[in-house]
Amino acid sequence: MNGTNQNNRLETALMGLLLAVGLIVGGWVLGAQIKATRLSDRYVTVKGLVERKVKSDFAVWPLAYKEAGDDLSLVYAKTETDKNAILQFLNQQGIQSSEIDLGVVRVVDTQANEYGGGNRAPRRYIVEQQITVRTSRVDQVAAAAQKTMQLLQKGIVLNSNPGHELTYRFTGLNSIKPDMITEATRNARAAADRFATDSGSKVGSIRQASQGIFSILPADQGGDSSESGEYGGGYSPGGSSLMKTVRVVTSVQYYLDK
Repeated sequence: MNGTNQNNRLETALMGLLLAVGLIVGGWVLGAQIKATRLSDRYVTVKGLVERKVKSDFAVWPLAYKEAGDDLSLVYAKTETDKNAILQFLNQQGIQSSEIDLGVVRVVDTQANEYGGGNRAPRRYIVEQQITVRTSRVDQVAAAAQKTMQLLQKGIVLNSNPGHELTYRFTGLNSIKPDMITEATRNARAAADRFATDSGSKVGSIRQASQGIFSILPADQGGDSSESGEYGGGYSPGGSSLMKTVRVVTSVQYYLDK
């Protein structure tokens, strides 16, 4: 019986020892997890901004015009005269025929509107047409656009309403994207280094990064101004400014180490 009791006491002591060791090891692992969790909460979010001045490389120049009158044949003839005068003007400015698109002639009969009532237009027929120049020779277009007074002197009034203005585009974004992203990320890291130095920390690995959105603005705009367009939330390739500002802001989160 004494031998049995002694064995039981030994087993109880051994189990107690194993339980104590387990608690110690478990406590160390839990402490390590808590420490890692706390370290993961130490991070800083910084932004890197890069801007570049670029010159537009494509121009779209719509020249819309119209004539009105009560005799359709006369109105159409005057429209043809206007068209030939505009084509001659463009040729004199060095615009090539391959860069010119002739739009469809549109005829409006104002008296055909059954809902017009007594508010009739002063002229029955309105004939409209648009000639559009599309070219990569932006300097040629810019110079020609300064001489449209010559058309006005011939009695041709161009439509200047929204949608009919000369616009310049920059299409070379993909060629400068990689370098701009690299520079923006470098600027973000520099900002993180300054913050870490001020707080007595060291910059660790990247926790999260966002490239940001490229935007193209007129060269005389800056700050936080942006336009929306086909490049995703902040890019508009058009605009009346020949010179553009390409802008990107990256957002990066860095861990902070003691």
